[in-house]
Amino acid sequence: MLQKNSRPGYKRVIKNTAKFLIVAEAIAFAATYAGWYRLNTSRETRHYVKENFPSILESYYQVGEFISGDKAIRNHDELIWKQEQEARR
Repeated sequence: MLQKNSRPGYKRVIKNTAKFLIVAEAIAFAATYAGWYRLNTSRETRHYVKENFPSILESYYQVGEFISGDKAIRNHDELIWKQEQEARR
């Protein structure tokens, strides 16, 4: 009769750790993409981030400017926010 040999403990630990890291990385990527998508598609979200987390919005603008080479989104947002602020007064 064949006996089933168990795998050494360290191999099992390495395999389980690798699985965990792959899943954790996929979750982190999905969360990051969801945040970028909301920033990219919603001016209200950008305004919220501007008020509460200005360094994150600045990083978003800098990455966009690096990739596309223009400041259209930043300028358009600032123009609309300025008009909204003046309308409230």
